[in-house]
Amino acid sequence: MSALGVRAEPRTLVLVAVLVSALLGLGLLGLCYGASWSSPSEVLVALTGTERSVVILEWRLPRVLAGLVFGAALGVAGAIFQNLTRNPMGSPDVIGLDAGAYTGALVAITVLSGASAQLAVGSVLGGLVVAALIYVLSFDRGFSGLRLVVIGIAVNAMVTAINSWIVLRAELEVAIAAVGWSAGSLNGVGWPDLWIPFSVIAVLLTLMAARAHAMHQASLGDAIAVTTGVGLDRLRLLMVLVGVGCTATVTAVAGPIAFIALAAPQIGRRLAGAAGVPLLPAALTGAVLLQGADLLAQMLLAPVALPVGVVSTAIGGCYLIWLLTKEVRRA
Repeated sequence: MSALGVRAEPRTLVLVAVLVSALLGLGLLGLCYGASWSSPSEVLVALTGTERSVVILEWRLPRVLAGLVFGAALGVAGAIFQNLTRNPMGSPDVIGLDAGAYTGALVAITVLSGASAQLAVGSVLGGLVVAALIYVLSFDRGFSGLRLVVIGIAVNAMVTAINSWIVLRAELEVAIAAVGWSAGSLNGVGWPDLWIPFSVIAVLLTLMAARAHAMHQASLGDAIAVTTGVGLDRLRLLMVLVGVGCTATVTAVAGPIAFIALAAPQIGRRLAGAAGVPLLPAALTGAVLLQGADLLAQMLLAPVALPVGVVSTAIGGCYLIWLLTKEVRRA
């Protein structure tokens, strides 16, 4: 078992190679595509520093890297909560963590000045409060993943209603900005917006990678985890903190981007043929999905760029219908 929760098997190695190749291809396409097309040679020249291009280096590159890093963070967050709940529906956007992070960001926008630091802190606090509420309500003589998912869906509905109320009570300009931001978008993302989020996500993913083996043991059952020396309470706390941290960090910068965290872990698991929900396939699949969705968002109504959340929701909705249909048939 590797540190990233996958076995070093030929199928896994091939999958990683394919996904990395897909990321490189999508990244190159993202650097080439825009109001004016840049050839791959022009992109290479700009990246090597031979000739400076503001469009490629200052406008397109931050957006491409944001899509890759944020997609990976959402994929890992989804894998964490699906392992925690042992349920393919257990993802941050379904159980209310996205909505909670959005609530914190809304408070920062409507009550405070809405600065980047305030958005980040508000998103993390909002996500943690909702996560704590869901955990307390779902804990009844032990931990139950199914109960957590069901209560999370109910809390998600209530928090979404609170968010709507906050927007309706806000001033018109603030409400318009909040509603536009709530769709989830990478439009206008620049380097000043990314240094801190990238650093936070790097720390969180490193922490989770170090505990990936223990997470896989816990996903096989509490009895197996205990016999192998896994401290379940501490592990679950770390998993929740990392999952909320990844979700809230992305939300603070790009808004709540729906369904990437739901779909990426299960797609990665099926492609890898893994028993649990491994982190590395989930991260790479999340990066591919978000970067691909962002490219579609830019192309569909060009030259107008749609929020990436619109595309990811449309794709994720189809995936959710398929997932629910499969679960009903299995039941």
